Amino acid sequence: MSSQMKQLVMVKFYIRRVCHNLKVFLKWAVFASLTGLIVGGFSTLFAECLAFVTKFRMQHLWIIFLLPLAGIVIVFLYGVFHYKNDKGTNMVLSTIHAETELPFKMAPLIFVSTIITHMFGGSAGREGAALQLGGSIGNQLGRWFRFDEKDRRIVVMCGMSAAFSAIFGTPLAAVVFAMEVVSVGVMYYAALVPCVFAALISSKVARHMGVGPDVFAIRHLPGFTLIPSIKVIALALCCAGLSVLFCMALHSLGDLYREKLKNPYIRIVFSSAVIIVLTVILHTSDYMGAGVPVIARAIRGQVDPLAFFWKIVFTALTLEAGFKGGEIVPSFFVGATFGCLFGQIAGLSPSLCAALGMVSVFCGVTNCPITSLLIAFEIFGYHGIPYFMIAISVSYLMSGYYGLYHDQTIVYSKYKTQYINRKTHE
Repeated sequence: MSSQMKQLVMVKFYIRRVCHNLKVFLKWAVFASLTGLIVGGFSTLFAECLAFVTKFRMQHLWIIFLLPLAGIVIVFLYGVFHYKNDKGTNMVLSTIHAETELPFKMAPLIFVSTIITHMFGGSAGREGAALQLGGSIGNQLGRWFRFDEKDRRIVVMCGMSAAFSAIFGTPLAAVVFAMEVVSVGVMYYAALVPCVFAALISSKVARHMGVGPDVFAIRHLPGFTLIPSIKVIALALCCAGLSVLFCMALHSLGDLYREKLKNPYIRIVFSSAVIIVLTVILHTSDYMGAGVPVIARAIRGQVDPLAFFWKIVFTALTLEAGFKGGEIVPSFFVGATFGCLFGQIAGLSPSLCAALGMVSVFCGVTNCPITSLLIAFEIFGYHGIPYFMIAISVSYLMSGYYGLYHDQTIVYSKYKTQYINRKTHE
């Protein structure tokens, strides 16, 4: 074959390759844009509903006494839809692993049940519902578009990114979180373009409809020197232990409930009663709902010394009893309040320590260091980058193989370049 013929063959090959890549890009650009618009709209509606019921609850604190009734309604709804053993966010991760199927009817179910949980004073976050909402909507769109099984995994991640971005207003972190949380040590880069388009469009939709991100300013930031760095390492070590405690508290109480209180109605009524009694004894509404105002106070340097402990207790009682919501915002709460307390004791800026604690505990419970760093950038700005890098990396290493999601897979070891392919500790 002559050199001209070889060049012609190569040109044709490259043209076909470019055309194929362009076709793939257009497919995902169109689909991800549609997903961003739809999931962004639903997530914004979800955020607005949460804001409304939270405001109503704060104006009528007596409503917590109806928490047992709210729990009964949630158990009844899940029984009607035959989801008595709902796995929450784990179901989304399991769908990406192609182990289970994420049904579309999960979207309205988790929407309503999370609103009920927040309205009546349950201690839960919002992102768990958002991830299930986005994942189930994305998965249904994938069915309608007749995507194959491998593309449907990308579709679910695309929906997750869109929902996370709309709820938190952090599109950069949302893109990486969907690719990072499923399998620790492996990033699903095939989902990069869909997740980027969906997250950015969803964030734009949310902002256009009046739902903005929670952005905090660190009040005092010391220079990057040896002594503050040592204190930050100590804080990160404590946050790693705290993240393990948080995971163990949730999973252990869940196992205890399933062993001792097999009836879901009795379980949720009992847990509701305990929550009401503790709320009356502590005489505070700080542990109802997600607790964003408490996080804001911690970053301003104000904290109740035992706030982090009580949030763990209330969140475990709420989520493991059968109420719906998420664990991520409670982990923010736990990390921010503990960090503020640590800063007061250690003589380091409580505001900085609250910010560091917030992302460090999040990293420890989700095993997502890159997402944690991006959250720090998007919520706190780019000041103090060395401190955030130290805290997040140390927490990631020292938290071991514990995690909130038992369907999360640790593909590569945290300690050496070794393939281990195991599930997180429960």
